[in-house]
Amino acid sequence: MKKTLTNLVLLGSLAMTANSALATPMAPPEPDNCKKLLPNHAALKAALIAARNESNGGFDLDMWGTIVDRDGVVCAVAFTGNDRGDQWPGSRVISAQKANTANAFSLPGLVLSTANLYTAVQPGGSLFGLQLSNPVDTAAAYKGPFKNYGQPNDPLVKSKIGGVNVFGGGLALYNNAGTLVGAIGVSGDSSCADHNIAWRTRHALNLDFVPGGVSGDNLRPDNIVYDITDGVSAKGWGHPLCAPGEAEIAAALPKVQ
Repeated sequence: MKKTLTNLVLLGSLAMTANSALATPMAPPEPDNCKKLLPNHAALKAALIAARNESNGGFDLDMWGTIVDRDGVVCAVAFTGNDRGDQWPGSRVISAQKANTANAFSLPGLVLSTANLYTAVQPGGSLFGLQLSNPVDTAAAYKGPFKNYGQPNDPLVKSKIGGVNVFGGGLALYNNAGTLVGAIGVSGDSSCADHNIAWRTRHALNLDFVPGGVSGDNLRPDNIVYDITDGVSAKGWGHPLCAPGEAEIAAALPKVQ
């Protein structure tokens, strides 16, 4: 009798478990957009080094670069120097923040670079306060082991970094079908040089099939805009010049595809 009761309890428990599983089926695993749609660490590093070695203005410094997918998940983090200390340590998180920003505020038909946001977020601007939204996830940003920073197994990979950055260096990524697949952020030099290096890196990765933007240049829709005079941007999307000659460099950047 005792054995029979035990068996009945066990059967009842199994039935409840089965019914629960049927009521709430397990969701299929999410597709790995990093592997399917975006460059890996080696491709990012190679393109970033090549871009950093061109004439970009700034101080000719080594760089950090980060790629995120369309959900803002970090796919790859790389640097151009021989060691993680050869670039400004603070620029690792800034590069990720720039990637998050460019992804978060670009759309399938309208692209905004981080450089395009500078004027709009100033006091009195149409997007004032935007830079305080979507804060960085500091637990993800500063997680160790530190020796892995910039490596294929950087602790940021597979994390959502968050953050909003409003100066040059962040660009959305569009594949050859015109699909918005994520963004790249670059940091380590002047913000103007950062933009130029990010632009060249995106071009080398063949992810610059960019739709309309706000720059006024149809061949470079999300290019940095140097139109600030006496503190006022003529188009409303301007970015300050960092040094002489940078406007000419930006105007000669590769055309989008």
